[in-house]
Amino acid sequence: MRRFIAALCLTAATALPAYAAGCGNNSSGFNAWKSDFAADAKRAGVGQRGLQALASASYSQKTINADRNQKGVRYSFNDFVRIRLGSLQSFANTAGKRINRNQAFFNALEKRYGVPASILVSIHGMETGFGRTMGSVPVVSSILTVAYDCRRASFFTPHAIAALKMVDRGMLNPNQKGAFHGELGHTQFLPGNAMRYGVDGNGDGRVNFYNEADALASTANFLRQKGWKPGRGYQQGQPNFRVLNEWNAATVYQQAIAAAAAAIDG
Repeated sequence: MRRFIAALCLTAATALPAYAAGCGNNSSGFNAWKSDFAADAKRAGVGQRGLQALASASYSQKTINADRNQKGVRYSFNDFVRIRLGSLQSFANTAGKRINRNQAFFNALEKRYGVPASILVSIHGMETGFGRTMGSVPVVSSILTVAYDCRRASFFTPHAIAALKMVDRGMLNPNQKGAFHGELGHTQFLPGNAMRYGVDGNGDGRVNFYNEADALASTANFLRQKGWKPGRGYQQGQPNFRVLNEWNAATVYQQAIAAAAAAIDG
């Protein structure tokens, strides 16, 4: 599924500070870059635990291979649904059962953020199969690798800093695995967005994207902060459809979320 990664990356709209570390196109300069990047990380407020995670990180060849082999999202809607969901009805049946098992939780999220359960479980199911496949590459290593890589350094460097800060705050285990470009947790947030939009969904005083309640609450918060209008429609041409573009820039992905949610809502 990670061949869709170019379209799946969430956008972090932050002003970028100046970073002194350079970049590279293969593993040979990675360790030297880490030493330079440590100075940038310190200036950005990364603490000891984050710096230790940086020092221990490895160049992720799997990440580079995935990045180099991206083909983008060129599927028709029907093919995309077949590949990602199997069928709309089977997906909706599974998603509906998940909502019914925890209806009070989803009701509380909709009351607070205005985002219906059908949208949240559609995203959850499409991103990780409801948490079954959250990735196989250490998040810190993968996000640092693409921050080092010259093709993507400007985009991923702020996310790399955010990942190290997450380690500092106990939001991310240094060895925690995620997707090839550092997306993490049940709904695959990039670290910068995890830091900005993460909320505690289960009331334990922590924000942990590998906890389903926290991830879903954070997803609802993200959508609301991006302009979701409670009670308004989410199909094409309706007010909330454009907000799905904030989650994923691929039109076919937005269409699939909307169609899946409509099937769930019946």
